[in-house]
Amino acid sequence: MPTEAFAAEVQTTVQQFVAQATKATMLSVPVDGALVPIPVPFPSPSDWRDSWIYFLMIDRFNNPAAPPKFTWNKKFGFRQGGTFEGVRQQLPYLQDLGVNAIWLSPVLKNSRPEIDGFAFAYPGYNTQDFFNLDDRFASDGTQATAVKELQNLVNEAHARGMHVIVDIVLNHAGRVFDYFRNNEIENSFTDQTLLYGPPGHEPSIQWMNGLGNPRSDWQDKTDPPGAAQDDAVWPLDLQRPVFFRRRGSKTSDTPAPPQNFVPGDFGVLRQLVVEYDATVAGQEDLRKQYGVAPVLSILIRAYQYLTAKYDIDGYRIDTVKYVRPDMIATFGNAMREFAQSAGKRNFFTFGEIYDDDKTIDEFVGRNAADNQGFGIDSALDFPLFFQLPAVIKALGSNPPGVESIAAVFNTRKQAENNQISSHGEAGKFFVSFIDNHDQNSRFNTPGTPPEQVTMALALLFGLQGIPCVYYGTEQGLQGTIDGLDAMESVREALWGKPSAFDTTSFFYGELKKIVAVRLAEPPLRFGRLYFREVSGNGADFGLSTGPHGIIVISRILSDREVIIIANTSATTTFTGHVLVDIDLSRLTRTMTIAYSNVGTTSSASTAIAPGNLFSAGQPPVATSIASLPITLKPMEVQIITPA
Repeated sequence: MPTEAFAAEVQTTVQQFVAQATKATMLSVPVDGALVPIPVPFPSPSDWRDSWIYFLMIDRFNNPAAPPKFTWNKKFGFRQGGTFEGVRQQLPYLQDLGVNAIWLSPVLKNSRPEIDGFAFAYPGYNTQDFFNLDDRFASDGTQATAVKELQNLVNEAHARGMHVIVDIVLNHAGRVFDYFRNNEIENSFTDQTLLYGPPGHEPSIQWMNGLGNPRSDWQDKTDPPGAAQDDAVWPLDLQRPVFFRRRGSKTSDTPAPPQNFVPGDFGVLRQLVVEYDATVAGQEDLRKQYGVAPVLSILIRAYQYLTAKYDIDGYRIDTVKYVRPDMIATFGNAMREFAQSAGKRNFFTFGEIYDDDKTIDEFVGRNAADNQGFGIDSALDFPLFFQLPAVIKALGSNPPGVESIAAVFNTRKQAENNQISSHGEAGKFFVSFIDNHDQNSRFNTPGTPPEQVTMALALLFGLQGIPCVYYGTEQGLQGTIDGLDAMESVREALWGKPSAFDTTSFFYGELKKIVAVRLAEPPLRFGRLYFREVSGNGADFGLSTGPHGIIVISRILSDREVIIIANTSATTTFTGHVLVDIDLSRLTRTMTIAYSNVGTTSSASTAIAPGNLFSAGQPPVATSIASLPITLKPMEVQIITPA
């Protein structure tokens, strides 16, 4: 489509999307042989903590028309062939599991062909065209079919009560050019002096053509003449060398002051200058056309168009900390306001910020961007991920104690002190997980006892946060059979597995039970969180510490308390008592095991009695104690609710 015509289509699509909100537009969607009416645009959840997220890689999930191109459970750095239609056909499977939000890996067109540095384009993070879909996700490999099949996927997900989140990238494009330095072509290099030096010394670049070859006649060109849709980068607006960093590969993953972001390419993935300031650069023509921040403006328009075209409900933003925080805040606000104008009152944005709470806090919520604006809504919970799997499995030569989980949330309370009215709100700022596509191993590695997997899932759904489950967890995927030394180790082609979508499988059934308990218990979604003391004799209580200990979580909402208790020991049964809220237990309460990963069923009553509270380094405090008798088998987790 000519550039002018496409620009007109973008404008029309965006305007129509907003206009539909005032017309009460309805769409009839075929679901299981019946037509289900849904509003368009589809409304947001009132609170995303009511949801949990199932994350799938489109290329590795399903293709009903063809088997995977390579052995489904061996490392493979090219496309296996998953499709939009493959995802759509498994929506009943996800609905039965209780999924109410699907996170799709990136859908936009990636660099091609898949050779050399392009080999890893299959995950979707090598964007070459920020406005068009990757037609390789279509059943027939055409752009028109890709558009129709993604629309069908999103519409049916909505009709089944599921929201759709799409993975996007602001920080970089794919390998859309190579460097020309020292009279040679280089696809990547490291030069720390150049990386952190002043602008004006960037090396020359040669834009790539659609065959993966740099073009010398396109060296340092703006709008390289004759560039077709597979060439360079699209839209045409981005075909300016100054819109790219052009400083070589990053040398650190730590945000650098004073800008507080990480400069540099991800190997062959070319970093955009999202913070490019047309006024400072003296580019009055760019400022008039795009505003002060032209790169950011182009990306905002691209993702507004994606939202409007497919009625997307949220974005997971890749590599957030490699972009300046105020740019992330501006983007988050732009998406939020655009969606609100179309009737999506709570469009969701969450970021990949592979760091601690302090760094995360600079991008999320009121504390973002030096308090100049509200940042993105949430972030992947890496601080919890850094601890939870290691605690459950007692990993390493000096494994962390169970107290490290409490430390994560105590630190979080301090970091978020200025942006929450109650620490029950903390969960809305984090999307929690136990594994994902960017690790070299799944939680469920070969030899992992199934009880540890179900314990991890129960804790994931019991702790504060919006739980996110990585595809295949519910089918017991354990990573590839040829090692745990690359990200491809955890990116199996699920549909190649025998009985890949078996709704009677063990982990599917256990996850379904955990999901049902969370849905039935508002405290598990919105409640305040406390880590409770335990006792072996019913009189002396203290927090469990050290490896193989007891994790006790209390979630309280209004007058309802839910207890999640996990015995991380693989060999020792725990029999004793757990502290509960004394004010809620003035009258004896009967508590019931709503879920046990080993099938325990029982009820017990709370009781108030004299007892002693022990704290590290402090003398015991004699006081009244409300407690509940507990027995936990090795590796057992229980979710205990008021009867």
